[in-house]
Amino acid sequence: MRIHDKFDIVLFDGVCNLCNNAVDFIIKRDKNNAFKFAALQDKAVKSLFDSFQIKQDYLDSLILIRQDKVYYRSRAALEISKKLSGLWPLLYGFIIIPAFLRDPIYDWIAKNRYKWFGKKDTCRIPTKKELDKFLTDKDFI
Repeated sequence: MRIHDKFDIVLFDGVCNLCNNAVDFIIKRDKNNAFKFAALQDKAVKSLFDSFQIKQDYLDSLILIRQDKVYYRSRAALEISKKLSGLWPLLYGFIIIPAFLRDPIYDWIAKNRYKWFGKKDTCRIPTKKELDKFLTDKDFI
């Protein structure tokens, strides 16, 4: 069984502070262990890039892989919200707003994320407590 058949895979910019805070946010609200995470810069992720025809240098957006579908930008965020605990699934209602209106706002934030929230020198390293939430090389064997 492929890892993305069992879990939703969230790929994120590993050096972006905003993106890392979003991962923390999702982990806290992932009560059903629906998600696994990996930095877009992680070498192990490259096989997913090939499988789903994602550009190798793509770092501009959060990416959600759910089984055989890939979601980008605001759609990825809304799809993630559906599986979070609390009232967060209500955000999925914004799906009625067309992507051509949602995505420019997402892109504006993404374009300014380093300026507004900062950037790390290296990708996030999961804590021991978080380790099972992150993809490793063995997940791709």
